[in-house]
Amino acid sequence: MTEFHKASRIDAIGVSQILQIGAKAARLKQQGRPVIILGAGEPDFDTPDNIKDAAITAMRAGDTKYTALDGTPVLTQAIQAKFSRDNDLHFELNEITVACGAKQILFNAFMASLEADDEVIIPTPYWTSYSDIVAIAGGVPVLLPCSDKNGFRLTADALRAAITDKTRWVLFNSPSNPSGAAYRREDYQPLCDVLLDHPNVWIMADDMYEHIVYDSFDFVTPAQVEPRLKDRTLTINGVSKAYAMTGWRIGYAGGPTDLIKAMAVIQSQSTSCPSSVSQAAAIEALTGPQEVLQDRACNFQDRRDLVVDALNAINGITCPTPEGAFYTFANCAGVLNKVTPSGRRLETDTDFCDFLLEEHDVAVVPGAAFGLSPFFRISYATSKQELETALARISKAVGSLG
Repeated sequence: MTEFHKASRIDAIGVSQILQIGAKAARLKQQGRPVIILGAGEPDFDTPDNIKDAAITAMRAGDTKYTALDGTPVLTQAIQAKFSRDNDLHFELNEITVACGAKQILFNAFMASLEADDEVIIPTPYWTSYSDIVAIAGGVPVLLPCSDKNGFRLTADALRAAITDKTRWVLFNSPSNPSGAAYRREDYQPLCDVLLDHPNVWIMADDMYEHIVYDSFDFVTPAQVEPRLKDRTLTINGVSKAYAMTGWRIGYAGGPTDLIKAMAVIQSQSTSCPSSVSQAAAIEALTGPQEVLQDRACNFQDRRDLVVDALNAINGITCPTPEGAFYTFANCAGVLNKVTPSGRRLETDTDFCDFLLEEHDVAVVPGAAFGLSPFFRISYATSKQELETALARISKAVGSLG
């Protein structure tokens, strides 16, 4: 057989460590182990019935054909209204794009805009796909560590120092996966002031967790905070997290017309239009009753409090309180260099997470996967009963270290 040679563009890219941990945990469960998986970035709620009903109605009406390349007129109008209602951002219809998930929005934008060696500044900890998509598009991810002492948020001084003549984009994710950290207006404004001094740098705002915020947090997005940046900002969102529609694969964005047109060229040669049925469901999500968003955020907040309190009660672990999303990102420096009962020394956060899975049946993700150690991420998008059991196991595991 002729040997396969993969493209060099993916030499440094592998399958997500999150998926690898999930697959390992799933194998252990198949072997009969009582593994609890706290790695999934997916709400455990079901898609609301009114949204499912809208999809069924669309199918029965025959709305099962190709649609406009990057969003039906009715959906783009619903997105236009959403941006105005929730973010005080006003886009023309030709400034809006719809794709098969927010990940495709990111891919389209980077493929449409990056030349070889263009730099994209990414605050860390970061969602792992950001840097890999930049690399596939030929760009260079510039990872800026953000300390837990500053709430995992980027500072103006760090941003200013990182910008070079090769910087093309700065990417913000608020609330953040993996840390749950979010930017208030007063956090964004100094960053926007820096960007005003660099007119060739564009801004990408991933607002996917916008509606999952706690303690009366007032969500804002960069183009809302500083309107003078709107003509070089791509504001990204979707229905996956807030409406528990991860499998429906609908993401959307608003941005300058020329960028949106260039992104459409990329999409025309990949997926073409998103699913017609999923678009019909997304219309109902954005225009139908919105009370479910607050109800579910309150539910997640209860779980957040449970997890944060339990982790901070464990000697050697400290956990900041997230402002949003459904993750905690706890510091495990206090348990490193300790020895497990089997004689293994835990030198890294990856070692610690391996120990939790292999010896205590709890799957969590090390901070190394998100570009910042020594931390570990817990997704609390699961039942309170499972969370309580998992946290008790983590406490027991740490207590066994010598």
